[in-house]
Amino acid sequence: MMREFIVGAILIAVASAASGEDKKPPYWASIASGEAMMRSGPGRNYPGLWLYQHRDLPVRVVQTYPQWRKIEDPDGQQGWMLVTMLSDKRSAIIRPGAPRDLHNKPDPASHVAYKAEAGVVGKIAKCRDGWCRMTIAKHEGYVRVGDIWGLTDGESIN
Repeated sequence: MMREFIVGAILIAVASAASGEDKKPPYWASIASGEAMMRSGPGRNYPGLWLYQHRDLPVRVVQTYPQWRKIEDPDGQQGWMLVTMLSDKRSAIIRPGAPRDLHNKPDPASHVAYKAEAGVVGKIAKCRDGWCRMTIAKHEGYVRVGDIWGLTDGESIN
């Protein structure tokens, strides 16, 4: 019994640390689950506003409350989500408009590996000098920072 309690406590501690427990808002996160409810307040008793069904959707955490995070989604909608529904994995969404080029190198003169439609979500890494390496499904390429939502102006990611 005590052993199960210790294992459970460790798992809770790891989940809390991985979900931005020590971070000060605002900061970026992503939806960790295939289904996550945004609520009007920080508790399960508050009405649901949106049910997100897209894992890795980027969100911006703007406020914290024990075990709850007030988030902003790519459309500007704000509400509260249980911290366990969020991940520290960085992702981004292609901004509205025409399809965006993903290049082989962080250089506008490099070969266009493929194009990504508005609303496509991918994982981001190695963001600097106005470019991010983005992985969408099994495809990788470099996208201009201005073509995605999920990164603060001037932010670098290694």
